[in-house]
Amino acid sequence: MTFDFDRFPVFDAFPRAGLGSGPTPLLAAPRLGEALGLPRLMLKRDDVHPLGVGGNKLRKLDFHLGAALAAGADTVITFGALQTNHGRQTAAACARLGLRCELVLTAKVPREGEAYEHSGNIPLDLLFGARVHICATAEEAERTYEELLASADYEGRKVFTVPTGGSDALGTLGYVAATHELAQQLSALGIDSARIVAPHASGGTSAGLALGTALLGNLGADFACVSHPLDEATDNLTHLVTSAAQLLGVDTPSLDHVRMSDSTIGEGYGIPAPSTWGALRLFGRTEGVVLDPVYSGKAAAALVEWAADGRFDPEETVVFLHTGGLPGLYGYAPEFVAAMQE
Repeated sequence: MTFDFDRFPVFDAFPRAGLGSGPTPLLAAPRLGEALGLPRLMLKRDDVHPLGVGGNKLRKLDFHLGAALAAGADTVITFGALQTNHGRQTAAACARLGLRCELVLTAKVPREGEAYEHSGNIPLDLLFGARVHICATAEEAERTYEELLASADYEGRKVFTVPTGGSDALGTLGYVAATHELAQQLSALGIDSARIVAPHASGGTSAGLALGTALLGNLGADFACVSHPLDEATDNLTHLVTSAAQLLGVDTPSLDHVRMSDSTIGEGYGIPAPSTWGALRLFGRTEGVVLDPVYSGKAAAALVEWAADGRFDPEETVVFLHTGGLPGLYGYAPEFVAAMQE
């Protein structure tokens, strides 16, 4: 058996913004694999993209901003935490497309200090020309959003709103398409089955992978919850898979091929655990690959844990999806430096 490319849906009905730059690299990770006892470990490098320092949100934004351009929008508003990677990538994509970008950021992670408040993604948001609105609470963020809508209406601008993380049915299509890209890369290498390991946060990435793998067959998925506990993450995943399937006009699949865990979530979203820093060190010292401590670092910690627990067959091809986030690492500079000196 091989992947079922024939039943895979097409995306012709959905306008795209043209943010793609060709398939992202799929690379063997032999030294990391040896350390984990996974001789067929590979890395899907969605952190490698020439736009906006890369990252997984660009695939979702290709659909969202395609819809924005088709609707004649000239202003994009989106949301996130202070060190949001999604906000930085939205700002970069808007800069390329000539769209005004408004970022409504909420200080919802219990962190403070010069590095977190002024480094990392924040200067890049400004570099890419975004207008940044920092709010203390969700209520203030909602008021700010309403004010931005009113201002745009008064000035005759047309707004397109992108949800947090780009995670709705439309954004989910970005990783349905990405799963097809990955399967083509695996097939070209003579690999006809694999398991994908990825983080689950706002859910669009993992939902796209879950739906795409179900449609293609011969692919499984293991998701590490990095922001919400398992029950909430499971409900979120199911909702997004169902809504994306409806959008594509395909049957909602069973998710029996998907496994999820919140064992490496630590104290919560945006708070690195010791295992997070250990995973960063391991990836850096075996493959020269940089992770971030919010998303890819916690997913990598889960990969380490699952490999030690024997979750994967040694002959199984395991693909770790690197979702990016490098700039956010510098928002954690004091802890990062201390952890790397251990």
